[in-house]
Amino acid sequence: MNYWQSKAYEKRVRKFMQKTLYLFASGRLRRKENTVCVETEEQVKYFPVENIRDIYVFGEVDLNKKLLEFFHQHEIILHFFDYHGHYIGSFYPREHYNSGYMVLKQAEHYLDAEKRLFLARQFVAGSLANIIQVLRYYANRGKEIAHYLEAIDEFNRSGLASCHTIEELMAIEGNARNYYYESFNVILEGCPFVIDGRSKRPPADPLNALISFGNSLVYTKMLTEIYKTHLDPRIGFLHATNFRRFTLNLDMAEIFKPILADRVLFSLVGKRMIGPNDFERHGGGVFLKEQGRRTYVEEFEAKLQSTFYHRRLKRNVSYQTCLRLELYKLEKHLIRRRSLYTLCEPLVIGRM
Repeated sequence: MNYWQSKAYEKRVRKFMQKTLYLFASGRLRRKENTVCVETEEQVKYFPVENIRDIYVFGEVDLNKKLLEFFHQHEIILHFFDYHGHYIGSFYPREHYNSGYMVLKQAEHYLDAEKRLFLARQFVAGSLANIIQVLRYYANRGKEIAHYLEAIDEFNRSGLASCHTIEELMAIEGNARNYYYESFNVILEGCPFVIDGRSKRPPADPLNALISFGNSLVYTKMLTEIYKTHLDPRIGFLHATNFRRFTLNLDMAEIFKPILADRVLFSLVGKRMIGPNDFERHGGGVFLKEQGRRTYVEEFEAKLQSTFYHRRLKRNVSYQTCLRLELYKLEKHLIRRRSLYTLCEPLVIGRM
């Protein structure tokens, strides 16, 4: 029996087929034998634990230590969000795949200025390549965004090569994203929303609220996937490793935000699936209401499960699978098993 017929392969396939559980209603979360029981005022539901990848908690949920022990045994992360959908933290169980060797390699590449700059450049190059891919998609559908596309392409082709520090890389990415966010008004022309620059804390308008919410989902998705690898999420390369709890997920998310969060935003707003009534203003900021968040995560999960042709593997893979594959590429680069020239090469895709 070869590997493809083995139980190890079957177990790995099941891991990739696990689903995310989103909890919006308030209630209680507890263990019931080998299931996760969700109790609300309206209903009681049971979810087999082996089918759960991670859990997103938006409502007020009660749970106990016994349940957290259960989640630790089954490698399940919980991500918590506040009333307005802001990410506030995660239950990140003790790692099952700890590797002192990998931690040393991550630290080595962080402390060596040349190695860190190389990796940081790959993250930014991946981000810009996918931004360009998104813009080309809409340019091919008649959107007048050639000016923005040319400017960002110039940053990608010549700007990155001239960077000699992390700060210069961050500046290049920031300038490119300013052009990118300006293009939103052209892509979404005729829609009820406009964006006047990026604002985060708090978001100043509905589009900024959607960007922030989508980015938070990508950050936490990457954190879940990092947990399933030998990588340490505390050691990033583009974002400084300091007193912040996690940084590597922020690095990896730069690659995926354009093709996950932004594409979902364009789809929801362009198809009028989310409108003005899905937002509320509070404390000078604009936030998604619960129904808007529900609509967003449904579209977001659909995007994760959709597939594209992976040029290196020569087969279709889902975006969810690709999150993990990119982490494996980083692992191989750190331990010198494979040279990493373009971190996000498979994601520069032709079909959106």
